Amino acid sequence: MLNLDLARYAELQHHLGFRFRIQHTLRKSFVAFAEGSGDQYVQTARVLAWATLAPSPQQRRNRLLTVRRFALALSAEDRHHEIPPADALGRRLFERRIPHIYTADEITALMRAAALLKPSGSIRPLLYETLFGLLAATGMRVSEALALSLDDLTADGLVIRQTKFQKSRLLPLHATTWEALDRYVSARQRLGTLNDALFVSTTGTPPSYPTVIAIFLRLARSTGLRGQPGQPGPRIHDLRHTFAVRSLEQCRPDRDAVGRHIVALSTYLGHAHVTDTYWYLQATPILMGQIASAGEALHQGAVA
Repeated sequence: MLNLDLARYAELQHHLGFRFRIQHTLRKSFVAFAEGSGDQYVQTARVLAWATLAPSPQQRRNRLLTVRRFALALSAEDRHHEIPPADALGRRLFERRIPHIYTADEITALMRAAALLKPSGSIRPLLYETLFGLLAATGMRVSEALALSLDDLTADGLVIRQTKFQKSRLLPLHATTWEALDRYVSARQRLGTLNDALFVSTTGTPPSYPTVIAIFLRLARSTGLRGQPGQPGPRIHDLRHTFAVRSLEQCRPDRDAVGRHIVALSTYLGHAHVTDTYWYLQATPILMGQIASAGEALHQGAVA
């Protein structure tokens, strides 16, 4: 019964335009857990038992809130479904998670580890080496990269059609990025699959979002970027933060140039508002040095 309820809920979310891949995976996990105990309705005790299986407080709370939204929708139709309290696992004030700004050596290590994935000689190692490199070189979202098709490779750059805000955009690419993509596409075309997705696995189909995250975490731990499961560390999304910060570091440090650069960066990242781009910026020694120089110039009466 819960499985049918989940199918109806997922279909409704899809029609409303939501594409919550991770949340849907969590809800499926909960439904399997609950139905394994014979539950036909959402029960608070079962939600908490399932949520506390997660390795960290943040993940446990995320599990609770994800299923709670599902329970709210079901309870509106049938009061037999219980709605777990939002603070059942404690209250937590929102705190911005400080992004990890990757060094060039860390990105290189991650890509080299991907190139050693098994089975060697298959498309899999090259797929993840190219995918992680493309994320670092463009700052695009993982979902956008996985939605790319071969037709999205144009002479002017990558066409991003599947965006968070339903807006298409063009990403010009550096020559070295084109070289890496050309090498991957040559190998990908030898698969002979009818699927037109750019990134495909050994089965000829695109890898799922959870699979990509799992591979990233495994490689990040193997290279020393992250600790054991449940411990905080660099995320794949931090490659997007890194792109934004490194891009700003290359900008000429004067007010007009920075203003123009931020607008261009916001467009490149696919943000609906330029203020969204500020969220991706993080202080680095280079940026702090530029800010100090600008402050010194202002103090001396010059234009910063």
